Amino acid sequence: MTSSTPTGGPPDRVMGGWQSLRDVLADAQRRLMAAGVPSPEVDASLLAAHVLGVPRGRLYLQDPMPGEQRMAFERLLTRRVARVPLQHLLGSAPFRTIELSVGPGVFVPRPETELVAGTAIDALRALPASDRIAVDLCTGSGAIAIAMAVEIDGCSVTGVEVDPAAARWARTNAERYADAVATRSGSVRIVQADATRCAGVGGQLAELAGAAAVVVMNPPYVPEGTVVRDPEVRDHDPARALYGGTDGLRVIRGAIDTAAILLRTGGQVVIEHSDEQGESAGESGVPGVLRMDSRWRDVTDHLDLARRPRFTTATRAV
Repeated sequence: MTSSTPTGGPPDRVMGGWQSLRDVLADAQRRLMAAGVPSPEVDASLLAAHVLGVPRGRLYLQDPMPGEQRMAFERLLTRRVARVPLQHLLGSAPFRTIELSVGPGVFVPRPETELVAGTAIDALRALPASDRIAVDLCTGSGAIAIAMAVEIDGCSVTGVEVDPAAARWARTNAERYADAVATRSGSVRIVQADATRCAGVGGQLAELAGAAAVVVMNPPYVPEGTVVRDPEVRDHDPARALYGGTDGLRVIRGAIDTAAILLRTGGQVVIEHSDEQGESAGESGVPGVLRMDSRWRDVTDHLDLARRPRFTTATRAV
């Protein structure tokens, strides 16, 4: 027997004072769906697993959820209904083989960026260990930089981030994986610097000029004035990590110059961009910008898993 539920509050408790986990999740899914959350079932189960301290795959739907944990779940659910990013509520975001600490002040890494990292990793893996020097411009949480160092033996990686808050998150994540990187005989350092100016004379990365084998970047590329629809992105990702000037390419152009200084001849640059900045954009797209620059050859645009233009690679020519 149940009592009436107060308007806007959590559903009734049953099963001798506790509500079943099945009912908790069903209610959470309905509320998340009504709020427009794209993956209500996944989000509800991940929040429940987080509160209960178990892997998502070990949620037992027939078990009750005790009152204290039910209240903790309700607090998180209310924030998720308000479109606070799931990763902020969980405190972490998965990226390839690693789990990154994230929260306010840092861009949450996206699944599509895993392909960008994978391309950089493949390029480094094909080289002798002594040549595996890489730079991750606009590193944010340190996702790509750490993934490279964790997955490849002997990789020396420098992550560059201009924003102080994001750089702190990157350092936290680098410290978290320091032992894993050390077992690979690699290194990760995070440098707070402007990705468009850090490689010139007197710059923080000047000593790497002409030494890097790979430079990878997931820069801000949303044009100023663009209306970002997802509340999680619009209201919670740092604007500095999103917007790249009038056409979205201001930071990219500067970072391309940095990459040209850092890379040795034959080195590769990997640049993430929006699906509107690929081949179809002509000279206004990332491939077009690279092809108009004699420092680059073998410019190739690549599709993501949804078959949308997502990133461009090029080789340092001279």
